[in-house]
Amino acid sequence: MKLTRVAGECSNRRSCPTVYASDRDTIVVQGYALTPEDLAEITLPEGENAVEIPLSLLKEAARAHGV
Repeated sequence: MKLTRVAGECSNRRSCPTVYASDRDTIVVQGYALTPEDLAEITLPEGENAVEIPLSLLKEAARAHGV
């Protein structure tokens, strides 16, 4: 998979929440891991994870894609 950085919360590209576009026409999100307590109200299927990112990052990524 080839990833292209779309939006990020800081200049260090590896240590902050970041949104990437993939060559598979998908979006990959790097964020903060959630605890079991955070996830108490949802059930994640096997193979899925949940991460937390700032709303401002999602807005920046949408703007970068012209949405």
